[in-house]
Amino acid sequence: MKNHVVMSGMRPTGRLHLGNMMGALTNWIKLQDDYECFFVVVDWHALTTGYENTQELKENIRQMVIDWVSVGLNPEKCNIFVQSHVKQHAELHLLLSMLTPLSWLERCPTYKEQLKQLENKDINTYGFLGYPVLMATDILIYKADRVPVGKDQQPHIELTREIARRFNYLYEPVFPEPKALYTEFKVLPGIDGRKMSKSYDNYIEISASPETINQKVKMMVTDPARIRKNDPGHPDVCSVFAFYNVFDEKDNVTELRELCEKGQIGCVECKKKLAAIMNDKMEPIRQKRNELEQNPAIIDDILDNGAKRARLVAERTLEEVREAMKI
Repeated sequence: MKNHVVMSGMRPTGRLHLGNMMGALTNWIKLQDDYECFFVVVDWHALTTGYENTQELKENIRQMVIDWVSVGLNPEKCNIFVQSHVKQHAELHLLLSMLTPLSWLERCPTYKEQLKQLENKDINTYGFLGYPVLMATDILIYKADRVPVGKDQQPHIELTREIARRFNYLYEPVFPEPKALYTEFKVLPGIDGRKMSKSYDNYIEISASPETINQKVKMMVTDPARIRKNDPGHPDVCSVFAFYNVFDEKDNVTELRELCEKGQIGCVECKKKLAAIMNDKMEPIRQKRNELEQNPAIIDDILDNGAKRARLVAERTLEEVREAMKI
């Protein structure tokens, strides 16, 4: 019997990149062995900032789930489903929105930040203001008591805890107060040295072909102070070395650092070796992805079964909520 319940989700933005794999997915894969896990494609959340463009939403959902499973999420160990396939999320979101003070939402730091960052988009909407309540719903409806997040998401977890406390105080103690689960993850920069992001166009997809990986690695930014092949290098400022830290063995990385710092290996040779290592590591994932693309019914079954299991849990929670609220 697994003692804790974990919930986490991703917005469906299509195929994922290596930063997503190393940042979230590798941790999810570990968590599925030790916790009861609900991993959700939060398609309603995608509408909070992209409601006007939904043409690719269904395909984005499929491509993202294919990445999840090809990297190692196992539907026999965890629940994988789409948020909108479990309508109980909508009912609990409505009920929790009735008791959530407006001031709690307006003070949310990510709300203010995104309004500034996305000032060219019309997101002054009820849905965008209230998305933290929807996020709280996603967590509380499965009575998740552990939520794997980065430090920047802590305000959302605290708001979820406040909403749970307020409900339990006003009615009956139904919800646990979830705790953030801070897990270590390996950070991969983009090929230009900035954070890997689709908006920067500096990413490498999990599904990238060997040729694409070779090409992207060639484009990687290296030590700007290193002009000639035998100049001493500074690995810690080099994007290529950051990838070695993630994809190669520790002993090999230590040896590479020494060679670079002594100017005994050039950047071209270093990149060729990295591309070969990455392609070797990614090949089993590519094969699994190809299998899933060739057999679309596999993903359909995973999402159907995941939604059925999720609905049972969600409905049990809603029965408690309705009884507590006397409705």
